[in-house]
Amino acid sequence: MTNDTLTITDNRTGRTYELPISYETINAMDLRQIKVNDDDFGMMSYDPGFKNTASTKSTITYIDGGKGILRYRGYPIEQLAEQSNFLEVAYLILFGELPNQTQYDDWEYRILHRTFVHENIKKLMQSFRYDAHPMSMFISTVAAMSTFYPESRDITDEATRMKQIIRLIAKVPTVAAFSYRNLRGLPYVYPDNDLSYSGNFLSMLDKMTEVNYEPNPVLERALDVLFILHADHEQNCGTATMRVIGSSHSDPYSAMAGAAGALFGPLHGGANEAVLRMLTEIGDVKNVPEFMEGVKNRERLLMGFGHRVYKNYDPRARIIKMIADQVFEVTGPNPMLDIALELERIALEDEFFVSRNLYPNVDFYSGIIYQAMGFPVAMFPVLFAIPRTVGWLAQWVELLNDSTQKIARPRQIYLGEGERDFVPMGER
Repeated sequence: MTNDTLTITDNRTGRTYELPISYETINAMDLRQIKVNDDDFGMMSYDPGFKNTASTKSTITYIDGGKGILRYRGYPIEQLAEQSNFLEVAYLILFGELPNQTQYDDWEYRILHRTFVHENIKKLMQSFRYDAHPMSMFISTVAAMSTFYPESRDITDEATRMKQIIRLIAKVPTVAAFSYRNLRGLPYVYPDNDLSYSGNFLSMLDKMTEVNYEPNPVLERALDVLFILHADHEQNCGTATMRVIGSSHSDPYSAMAGAAGALFGPLHGGANEAVLRMLTEIGDVKNVPEFMEGVKNRERLLMGFGHRVYKNYDPRARIIKMIADQVFEVTGPNPMLDIALELERIALEDEFFVSRNLYPNVDFYSGIIYQAMGFPVAMFPVLFAIPRTVGWLAQWVELLNDSTQKIARPRQIYLGEGERDFVPMGER
C-alpha cells in the first residue's frame, strides 16, 4: 500500500474507499465510485466559485499566496519587471523560455509589423456612440475580428494558431487606443512601427500634430512594467473563462472576447477604479484615521487591500509602488499618493488589518498611476486587457495541447421541484 492515497469511509454504508493522491490533489471523478446504491450518480464535490478546485495542470504561472511569490515560467516577477520588457516576457509566457537575440528580433518584428487593423474594423469602431464605454468597444471589436480572419476556426493547425496569436497581441493596443480616442472625440491615430510596443501605444493615444511622436521614456517604461505585471495570473476569472470557451474549440477571438467580458466586471478588472473612488472619497490625509476606523466598524470598504490568492504582500504591488514614484516625477505630485501611503502605513501596523492579511494588492497603486498618466477610469479595464491577452492566449494553447482536457461542463446540485403534472390554464 502506498502512502500517496486518501482513505474515505462512507458512514452511510460503512464502505471504505482508497483514492490516489497526485500533486496534492485527488481526481474528482474518483469520488463517483462512492454510492449508497448501484444506480446512484455518485459523490460530487460542491465548490462555489471554484475556491478549492484545480481544473488544469499548467506550466505557465506559479503563485504562492502565503509567501507572496509570483513567477512566469519559473522566473520571479521582480526580476522580469526590472530586467526585461513586455514583448520578451510575452515570448517567455507563450513559448516557455526566454528568447535569444535572433529569436527576440524576429518576434518583435512580427508583432510590431502587424499592428494595423483592417479599415472596416476602424469603421466599425467609429459607429459606436461618442460616449461608448471603451471596454465595451474593445470586447465587441475583438469578437468582430473573428469575421475578418475566418481561418482562425482551424484551431488544430499550429501555424494558423500562431498567426492569430501574433495578430491579437499586435492589434489589441490599436483597438484599445481607438476606443480611447473615440471617448475623447479625437481622430484615430495609426500605429508607428518604428516605436516600441508601449511607445507605439502612447503615440496612438496622445499624438496630435507632431510629425514624429516621441514618447516620454519614463512613462513608456512604466507602462511596459505594468504590462509585465498584468500579463498572466494563473486561473483567475478571465483566464478560466478563456479556457471554458476554448474547451468548446471556439476560435481565439470569440474566446478572448468572453475573457475580456469577465475582466470587465467590477470584482475583477475594475478593482483599481474602486480604489481611485475610495481615495477621492477620503479626500485628504487627515481623514484617513477616521476612514480606517469606519473600516474596522464595517461602515466603510477598504479597496485595494487583500487578495483571494495572496495572504502576504502582493509582489506586484511592491514593484508598482516604485514605478509610481518615477511616474510622479514626470507628471507632478499626486495628493492621492499621500493618502494611499497613509492607508498602507496604518494597514501594515494595525493588528486588525495584519491579522486579516489585508496587504496592498496590485490594484492599489495601478489606478493612481493610470490617473497620473491621464487615463480616465473607463480605460482602466482596457489597460488590463492589453497585456492579459498574452496570458489568455498562452492558457488557450496549453488547453488545446492537453489531451486530458474536455469541454467544460460543471455539475449542479438540483434543489428544485420533483416531477409534477402539467396543470391546464383554466385550472390554475
